[in-house]
Amino acid sequence: MKEFKHFINGEFTGSASGKTFENRNPVDNSLLGLVHEAGKTEVAAAVAAAKKAMHGPWAKLTQAARIDMLNRVADRINERFEEFLDAECKDTGKPRKVASHIDIPRGAANFKAFSETLANHPTESFKLDTPDGQGALNYGHRKPKGVVAVISPWNLPLLLMTFKVGPALACGNTVVIKPSEETPATATLLGEVMNECGVPAGVYNVVHGFGGDSAGAFLTAHPDVDAITFTGETRTGEVIMRAASVGLRNISMECGGKNPGIVFSDCDMEKAIEGTMRSAFVNCGQVCLGTERVYVERPIYEVFVQRLKEGVAKLKLGRPEDPEVDFGPLVSLEHKEKVLSYYNLAVEEGATVVIGGGVPDMGTELNNGAWVEPTIWTDLADDARVINEEIFGPCCHIRPFDTEAEVIALANDTTYGLAATVWTENTSRATRVAEAMDVGLVWVNSWFLRDLRTAFGGAKQSGIGREGGVHGLEFYTELKNICIKL
Repeated sequence: MKEFKHFINGEFTGSASGKTFENRNPVDNSLLGLVHEAGKTEVAAAVAAAKKAMHGPWAKLTQAARIDMLNRVADRINERFEEFLDAECKDTGKPRKVASHIDIPRGAANFKAFSETLANHPTESFKLDTPDGQGALNYGHRKPKGVVAVISPWNLPLLLMTFKVGPALACGNTVVIKPSEETPATATLLGEVMNECGVPAGVYNVVHGFGGDSAGAFLTAHPDVDAITFTGETRTGEVIMRAASVGLRNISMECGGKNPGIVFSDCDMEKAIEGTMRSAFVNCGQVCLGTERVYVERPIYEVFVQRLKEGVAKLKLGRPEDPEVDFGPLVSLEHKEKVLSYYNLAVEEGATVVIGGGVPDMGTELNNGAWVEPTIWTDLADDARVINEEIFGPCCHIRPFDTEAEVIALANDTTYGLAATVWTENTSRATRVAEAMDVGLVWVNSWFLRDLRTAFGGAKQSGIGREGGVHGLEFYTELKNICIKL
């Protein structure tokens, strides 16, 4: 039986309480192993190790040496690519051909991209005139924030975890990670890589467990945690904000979304269909940046609905290792029940089910897994719950619109504000609409095209703060001004 232990101060360790929970494969619900659940003892040990490491060999490394070390981590992940790929696919059920192009290579690349970007960003300096004529020199100085708690999600476990760990370590911080209880494997495996690459003990720590009255709550409440970065649903983010308010710890949060896709009649239809297929259904719809609300200009509405239906019908469901498979299960049986509750609710609210809406017959070996059908709806009212609540599954609703002003109002009519897509060949319109969106990210004629040098984060209830590129410096470092009287 495989065990997923905590990684604390450079060593793998079990829980003092002996408490464990099951890790199951969502493809067929088979048991993958037992995960040790951290209590206050393990969390305290991890935070203490991280705090101690801030004053050890890690703190004495030059920026160049730290970059070199993190580049080795990236290279070693790629050298052990198949191990990371196997672990990620078993935890999430996603097809290998998806994870091999997105999760693992991008997860590794985060270490190189952020260490090199952040190392070359200057700080400000000013010469100040003084009454005595001698002047004063002011210059900015950045230092690591300290111990950073990383609460990472289950949909892209390695990628979204290293999106935070990469810049945190590049800035000289130490980290304690609480991965999702659904996907413990790659965060644990990365501990081995850290040791292999000579990362000092205590710099990278992992504690497993749940949120309330478990590892998550104990970690975010710990007074020696200097900053908390979180990706996940908005309700959990609100709980973490309350914990962070004690001691006024810094937070960075990317939370839920109900993202709109706007398709104008002058779009390139092939691009719009291909992009919407990806944004609504890739990773079984379990992408925070995904599209659940699609607005199509009326002249092409019927054609668009039919074309998207045809695309969904061609999706191949099956085991992750099948090279032809491009659609896997949801992450867990619990999440399956949530998504199916919205499938049922859509019908109750009057939706027309264009395709899907239920559970596929996957055969005897797989029917115990977390499978649902990719689904398209039309004809729901704008105030329907299915239109306004995040589902996080392989589904979207398509609605026609008539004017630019109308669709901007519809797209912005949500408490969320994470991302949007705009499909048009009219550059002026694209600019107007993109600037009018109340979101943190807008893609025009593309989706999930990410330059790691750019700002990443959400508006309204989709998050607080920005990460990515030099924007991460504002969160992962403390900026002080030094004034020298000349």
